[in-house]
Amino acid sequence: MTDLPENPSPHIEVVPASQDQEPVLANLLELYAHDFSEFYDLELGADGRFGYKHLPLYWAEPHRHPFLVRVDGRLAGFALVKRGSEVSGDERVWDMAEFFIVRGHRRCGVGAGAAQEIWSRFPGRWEVRVMQSNHSAKEFWGRAISEFIGELIRPTRVEKGEKCWYVFSFKSESAAQARPCPYS
Repeated sequence: MTDLPENPSPHIEVVPASQDQEPVLANLLELYAHDFSEFYDLELGADGRFGYKHLPLYWAEPHRHPFLVRVDGRLAGFALVKRGSEVSGDERVWDMAEFFIVRGHRRCGVGAGAAQEIWSRFPGRWEVRVMQSNHSAKEFWGRAISEFIGELIRPTRVEKGEKCWYVFSFKSESAAQARPCPYS
């Protein structure tokens, strides 16, 4: 009997997206919107696309940061990070505006690794919002953030207008300084 080689951990990269890669991000945003339409009433445009009107701002405004996520060199998702809370309006908070990992790379540490790499790059106060109806995202963010900060975190339920979210609030300084991110 021969020993089977262990599967090595995937090499996760979080790379800033250049403006030339805007079409790649736009394509990934379509997949994201399709998944998200299960929880939120999104309508297709006349062109058959959901669209994302804020995407061009990620290269025009200095407080916005677009990233592509790669696993072993292959495209696996994206993250859009911005300064400013969508919930409280606090301009000093980092916000995970949008985050997406393609289904083939979910539930194997890629999403948590990518998110933790981002939190390490942007120390400070963070908010991660999850729609109340998106139970799997709530569980994912709770695990990923708790692992990153080294303690259990629970979200706060927030209602704003007709929308209801769970909001995870935490600081990344202590975690980023205490240990390097294991996924970088």
